[in-house]
Amino acid sequence: MPSIRSRADNGLLFFDFRFQGDRCREQTLLSDTPANRKKLEKVLAKIEAEIAAGTFVYANYFPNSKALARLEKAAGQAVQIAVAPVGVEAQHTAGPLKVEAEPASPTPPFSTFALQWVEEHKIEWRRSHLRSLMSTLNGRLIPHFKEKAVSQITKSDILTFRATLAKVKGRGDKEGLSPKRINEIIGTLGQIMDEAADRFEFTSPMTGVKRLRVRKTDVDPFSLADVQSILTTVRADYRDYFTTRFFTGMRTGEVHGLKWRYVDFERRLILVRETFVLGEDEYTKTDGSQRDIQMSQPVFDALLRQREATGKLSDYVFCNMAGQPLDNKNFSDRVWYPLLRHLGLTERRPYQMRHTAATLWLASGEAPEWIARQLGHTSTEMLFRVYSRYVPNLTRQDGSAMERLLASRLATGQVLRMEGAHLQQVGDSNLFAEAGGNERAPMPVPKPRGLAHAGTSRTRASWSRTPQDITLSEGHAGEDPQPPPWGAMRAHATKLNPLHA
Repeated sequence: MPSIRSRADNGLLFFDFRFQGDRCREQTLLSDTPANRKKLEKVLAKIEAEIAAGTFVYANYFPNSKALARLEKAAGQAVQIAVAPVGVEAQHTAGPLKVEAEPASPTPPFSTFALQWVEEHKIEWRRSHLRSLMSTLNGRLIPHFKEKAVSQITKSDILTFRATLAKVKGRGDKEGLSPKRINEIIGTLGQIMDEAADRFEFTSPMTGVKRLRVRKTDVDPFSLADVQSILTTVRADYRDYFTTRFFTGMRTGEVHGLKWRYVDFERRLILVRETFVLGEDEYTKTDGSQRDIQMSQPVFDALLRQREATGKLSDYVFCNMAGQPLDNKNFSDRVWYPLLRHLGLTERRPYQMRHTAATLWLASGEAPEWIARQLGHTSTEMLFRVYSRYVPNLTRQDGSAMERLLASRLATGQVLRMEGAHLQQVGDSNLFAEAGGNERAPMPVPKPRGLAHAGTSRTRASWSRTPQDITLSEGHAGEDPQPPPWGAMRAHATKLNPLHA
């Protein structure tokens, strides 16, 4: 990998790179300082770009180098091999047959092209993404493929590399990286190889390399009772922070990067315009993440209290004592997980507060389009795919909305109780009160005759003792309830008196 290094004996900087398969080191008279390193790194990047493009002239950069003679000799050298046709005796040859040396691969080494690819595309990426990508390149890809020409990397090489990723030491005691992480690394490699294949006109070895299957992880939101327990128990200085996260659905970086200039108390809006990632303010995750979140009353009250605490201390709404944004790892280790253990709740990531907001909104009957806008989703597709299955759990049963509709539409007439207490309609509303007592009594159950009498006497008594509310339509309001049909009485009698059957 090309680099700028310093000599151990005098501390001067020198270039260290590869050209035409040879390692080249060129000294400078610059001391090892950050400013000098930055200057030389720009020169080295230009050298690597020219090497990759095939336009690099060594003498233009190092005219007094001792390596010039060696490189010129290597470039002009030819391999002389005496060759005679098979089965034919060589009778006279004027001299050995000259065969030109096989040219080196016309494509650059993987390490060179990968760095060039980053240099060309980094203007498109956020700083946090660039940092993550460079970690993947320097930690996984370049150490494995090193100086191998991009056109010589085969599908077999890629599959072998992927297999090694499943065996390296993972986080903690885990062996091997997760399928998700392996897919990320191979995905970065695929972008580099596809670009190289398009640029140097060879078939990409990534063709047919499939992504590993990633086990689906379910969201694990809190119930409303859990939320209440958390808000009641959490440290007082974090209560407003938890309230904001539970009832706005903001991402971790969004709430940590929230500044007071983005809080509009007059219109009751939180303007999501920035996110705080890896110690820096960044543009939001996507364009759709730029949104205005409506404050509920608990959030409005929480932010008013928070303004009293940090409004004059920092530009950030939620900050530490130094006025800096909260550190997510510090928050998780010192506040979040201890709180869950204290309450006996299942451990889960702080991001579940966002999932909790989504499920509570859905359970309360908010419009899916409104919820999607609050969460920063461009459509409701993800909303239904991820969260919809939690709605039945929170509303107790499926079809509850239809139950409420039927109850409100059908309960428009008077309600009569078949025993003693009667209700009458209050005005034109759907409210009912105890009747005054001058209404007609419900029609009694007819007395059965013949053999059915003995078997149905107990049935009649149980019917008369069972209060039943019956809702009548408007057209039949005020009428007495219809007595049970004789068929139903006969069925009961059959059950109680088998001889009658």
